[in-house]
Amino acid sequence: MDYKDTLNLPKTDFPMKANLTKMEEVLLERWKTRNIYKRLRDKNKGKKKYILHDGPPYANGNIHIGHALNKILKDIIVKSKSMEGFDAPYVPGWDCHGLPIEHQVDKSLGAKKRGMSRLEIRRLCREYAEKYVNIQRDEFKRLGIFGDWDQPYLTMTNSYEATIVREFGKFVERGGVYKSKKPVLWCTSCETALAEAEVEYSDKESPAIYVKFKVINPQGLFAVNPAKGTYFVIWTTTPWTLPANLAIALHPMLRYRLVKTPAGDLILNQELIEPCMKKFGFKSDEFEITDGAWPGAELDMGIICKHPFIDREVKIITGEHVTNDAGTGCVHTAPGHGEEDYEMALKYGLDIYSPVNSRGQFMDDVPFFAGMHVFEANKAINQKMRELGVLLKEELITHSYPHCWRCKKPVIFRATEQWFISMETDNLRSRALDAIESVNWIPRWGMDRIKGMISVRPDWCISRQRTWGVPIIAYTCRKCGHLLLNTDIVNHVVNLVEAEGTDIWFSADTSKLLPEDISCPKCKNKDWERETDILDVWFDSGVSHAAVLEQREGLSWPADMYLEGSDQHRGWFHSSLLEAIGTGRDAPYRAVLTHGFVVDGSGRKMSKSAGNVISPQEVINQHGAEILRLWVAAEDYREDIRISREILIQLTEAYRRIRNTCRFLLGNLYDFDPKIHWVSDDKLLEIDRWALLRLQRLISRIDKGYSDFEFHIVFHSLHNFCVVDMSSLYLDILKDRLYTFHKDSPDRRAAQRTIYQILKAMVRLMAPVLSFTSDEAWSYIVKVTGDEESVHMELFPEVEKIYCDEGLEAKWERLINIRGEVARALESARKDRLIGHSLEAHVEIFAGHELHNFLKASEGELTSFFIVSSVSIKEDVIPRNAFQSKEIEGLGVIVTRAGGNKCERCWNYSESVGNDKEHPTVCSRCADVLRTG
Repeated sequence: MDYKDTLNLPKTDFPMKANLTKMEEVLLERWKTRNIYKRLRDKNKGKKKYILHDGPPYANGNIHIGHALNKILKDIIVKSKSMEGFDAPYVPGWDCHGLPIEHQVDKSLGAKKRGMSRLEIRRLCREYAEKYVNIQRDEFKRLGIFGDWDQPYLTMTNSYEATIVREFGKFVERGGVYKSKKPVLWCTSCETALAEAEVEYSDKESPAIYVKFKVINPQGLFAVNPAKGTYFVIWTTTPWTLPANLAIALHPMLRYRLVKTPAGDLILNQELIEPCMKKFGFKSDEFEITDGAWPGAELDMGIICKHPFIDREVKIITGEHVTNDAGTGCVHTAPGHGEEDYEMALKYGLDIYSPVNSRGQFMDDVPFFAGMHVFEANKAINQKMRELGVLLKEELITHSYPHCWRCKKPVIFRATEQWFISMETDNLRSRALDAIESVNWIPRWGMDRIKGMISVRPDWCISRQRTWGVPIIAYTCRKCGHLLLNTDIVNHVVNLVEAEGTDIWFSADTSKLLPEDISCPKCKNKDWERETDILDVWFDSGVSHAAVLEQREGLSWPADMYLEGSDQHRGWFHSSLLEAIGTGRDAPYRAVLTHGFVVDGSGRKMSKSAGNVISPQEVINQHGAEILRLWVAAEDYREDIRISREILIQLTEAYRRIRNTCRFLLGNLYDFDPKIHWVSDDKLLEIDRWALLRLQRLISRIDKGYSDFEFHIVFHSLHNFCVVDMSSLYLDILKDRLYTFHKDSPDRRAAQRTIYQILKAMVRLMAPVLSFTSDEAWSYIVKVTGDEESVHMELFPEVEKIYCDEGLEAKWERLINIRGEVARALESARKDRLIGHSLEAHVEIFAGHELHNFLKASEGELTSFFIVSSVSIKEDVIPRNAFQSKEIEGLGVIVTRAGGNKCERCWNYSESVGNDKEHPTVCSRCADVLRTG
């Protein structure tokens, strides 16, 4: 007789091999057909809300691995909050305006763009954005992200654009908007101003030069060398800004001295004299440091120098920004090309001079270098100064330098007429700093970071010299140049934009765009020219709290969570905060969570040139989106997250262990119906109660992991539970009871009731992370339970205190430690070829009085617990030939071959094998099962 057919072996259609790429597509279609997201919204209607507000990615290109990290993190939070009992809607959004999109359209048009109208270019930009919204939407959905994908928010819709204009009007109403000529970050390739958040810093090689400016009027403070001249010496890494030099700044408190050298009398900070003389190549006997030193403030008396190569006077001024960390302590000042230089110009009444056009070329009135690009002019300027004998030293340095985020070319500071929001009007800066304190920043250092940025940032430059965006609603009188900007004209345009979108600004007559009968308050003229600049896209996305949270049905303001990469402290977190505070609200978010960036397996930044880029599409095609989700949860995402093919293979193996645990549990529930076969708690074996206790600990840890947004704790807790508590211990021990006992025996049903409870809880706990596999497993559970057809409609299990028996926990922790020592003894016997499988063993335990009594109390469960055929316990001295535990004092183990013969059905060795005439090759326990059929 083949006794295998009499065993209760596992049966399930839940596949061992996941075949994730195909299985995920099936589930995506099921979720779509059954409208799970909509049904979840209906089910949770009226519950307390949890709003995670989506920071909009650019509708530009396919999603990359950083997008996947961000969206999966958001999805884990939204799903976990839903399963905690919140109404947690998720409305995805896209940033549709701005340079990234216009740049791509420009590239595709090439020379054709020159003959096109702004409206034609805007139409192409809109089509481009729509195309990539659709592409990215499908790619995000493929990751298993739940959301209102049919009704996302787009910054280019009429209603959203109207909100942008309306919010701009609120700043106008509060007096915070002004136009001024200031130096701003400028991309000469894209020909537009840039925000700090729109530049990337990377290393650049630049010339560092020391230049002498000849003193022509010392104001009687010192004598001028009549033969060789007296000079202030400056140091700069931007020679191209020297044509715009108007002053030299000293620190008021630093002390300056005059040094007699072969190159003339040089004035510089006294702390920097020695290193500078060495750089200039002067030996110690070739220069003389004169007596007496002037604080910079004493030299701020109207001293005049001569520009090195232009017929211009240069003033000596003082400023707190000057340092003696490097250079000479004398700072070349070009008010049109630096923020601090600009501040000095305001203080001293200097011109905001910037002789550079939008393409980065010198204007026609710049001597020697007219028409040259500024970066190309560096060499020519240095050569000119070399010829004039004013260049003391030239060297190359490598330093971190701002580059345009889109074209990747180095940017410059350039003074142009721009629109700004004042950080001081209406106390915007101080109120924003106060609001930061009310927000929960995760990690905590995020608060210090954004406070540091807000506290020192300049006024917000909100204008861009581009086409694709929301126009700045302002006018200039064609006759007298008066600027017209007030809430009446802004509100008038809001209504037009609501109906027709911002294209109307570029297509309609000015008469339609202005309220009736608006004349210039200065000259009474009615001929107006509309503004051509558009708003900074960070203003666009910064108003999303108003356009989405305040206006979308089912959402609420403020958001409970903003979650983006750590670069958004200077980006979306920053602009959203300023926009909300600047329009009279509080912070638009209760909590801000930041994640790190994705790097390769060695911790290096990913780049196409390095060949280390891994795309989400590649991972999905090879491993499935589920592995990508597991990758996001497996590491502490608050630091940079590594990804490599090796890491993905390791995660695939971890996934396989979790999946196999689910499959084992499902396979042993094929004949279990909880409505019929449920076993009460008092019928459970002690090890079953221990397993349920471990489940409660898991529920508690995972619940805290989700609540604290520490998803690596969720993953590791789940994985350890499957591998350590279940596969290596409980389920291994359970096999004999599940397979060999009578199918309806109380002990087998107790085991099934326990694993059913574990499976149902475990699948729900892992659902926010392993969204596909959990729902796949759930579909097998609900075939007999009648629960919700998707696990994502369920709530998390709660800790059941009835199973939290600390005494039981301590007892079984001790038994597990003893089991580990017995396993070592069995392994030693296996190496000595005394036994093969552990069921061939008889284990004899030697223990002292207390340990002996402890083990005796559980003697009936020890054979199955150790997975051996027999166990005996002796209160005796440990024999010399015994395995003696180093971990547990007074424990010795002798392993011998078990007595009797091997049962063909259960594989245990027993003296009873052969006693039953009908079944002579099985043990008495199995014979009883066979007879009761």
